[in-house]
Amino acid sequence: MTSRRRATVLLAGAAGAFLMVMGAASTADAAVVRTFPVAPDVRLNVRNGPGTDYGIVRVLPENSRVPIFCQAPGETVTGPYGTSNIWDDIDNGQYVSDAYVHTGSDGYVASRCSL
Repeated sequence: MTSRRRATVLLAGAAGAFLMVMGAASTADAAVVRTFPVAPDVRLNVRNGPGTDYGIVRVLPENSRVPIFCQAPGETVTGPYGTSNIWDDIDNGQYVSDAYVHTGSDGYVASRCSL
């Protein structure tokens, strides 16, 4: 292999590595989970389904923030942020009423959960 050919191959390899790193950075940015504030001074029940008939699995402390991985329709609840039948999956099948989470929207802000 000539030195010119070797330089071309090295340059192409470096460019490929650079693009792979940049692609990984973009993918990592896309994987950042956004969190939303729970209504101030509210201890919020987390349930194992989208309604108050489902069991409480834990209680969030006051002034918590929650991720929303997906959202599901369920029982209609009235809370500090209005009346909603949207329930937010915050952790592998653990739901809170969207009426207690400040998403800045009256509608869905995440994909629908597959129940």
